[in-house]
Amino acid sequence: MNDIHLPARDQTGIEFLSVGGARLEVKRFPGDAGKPTLVFLHEGLGCIDMWGDFPARLSLASGCPGLVYSRRGYGRSDPCDVPRPLTYMHDEGLDVLPDLLKAANIGDHMLVGHSDGGSIAFIYSGGTPAPGLKAVMTMAAHVFCETLSVMSIAKAKIKYEEDDLRARLAKYHGDNVDGAFRGWNNAWLDPDFMKWNIEPYLPKIIVPQLIIQGYGDPYGTIAQVKSIENNSSGPVQVFLLKNCGHSPYKEQVRKSLEIMANFISSVVFI
Repeated sequence: MNDIHLPARDQTGIEFLSVGGARLEVKRFPGDAGKPTLVFLHEGLGCIDMWGDFPARLSLASGCPGLVYSRRGYGRSDPCDVPRPLTYMHDEGLDVLPDLLKAANIGDHMLVGHSDGGSIAFIYSGGTPAPGLKAVMTMAAHVFCETLSVMSIAKAKIKYEEDDLRARLAKYHGDNVDGAFRGWNNAWLDPDFMKWNIEPYLPKIIVPQLIIQGYGDPYGTIAQVKSIENNSSGPVQVFLLKNCGHSPYKEQVRKSLEIMANFISSVVFI
């Protein structure tokens, strides 16, 4: 496999796991072996490095071990073919994530998903046996495609092609940058993606859920949250944050950590 060339960044603790014939970068955080592992699922343009220190801080605050990984085509993980199928989140949730958990030897776990990562968490939780799953926490997740989402993603394409977005993302994705962006952007802007809908998975989710959404999210409305509340079978806690857009873990760091740590505590000791 070819090495992926990235600018010098902190690679402390990075390891690679073979999942589905691809090499995926993984980083672990220590915690109480008796508690579930927090598994972090990044956004459509994310990777391990783009989470910053949030996974480490949440693991520390909750006492839970943590694992964060970069999906194929992101960060230091192996590249992927573009265009991606419009089912790329289904493929991740139903096939890749279960295999990753096995490869990482993870038993009891909780998912922490941001944006696309949150959608993948729903697909996994409602679409697989999901052995060991104890809870799901999402930020700015989608369960159906909205016109607002498509409009904002179209603006991102202009920023990528005409502004500095490509250069900013290349700091994290290196040689994967074009595949990471095009794979996500082209899928969401495909006219057929307006039919994308994962609401049928929600009734099969019986574990507790924590849903965080910013009032100012340019990629999704409160209708997403209402659908999750109304269609899920398990208990759902919702926090709507003022002065917050698409990334609560960056824009409202302390609040997000506090909300999640409290939720984890309530679930772990049930």
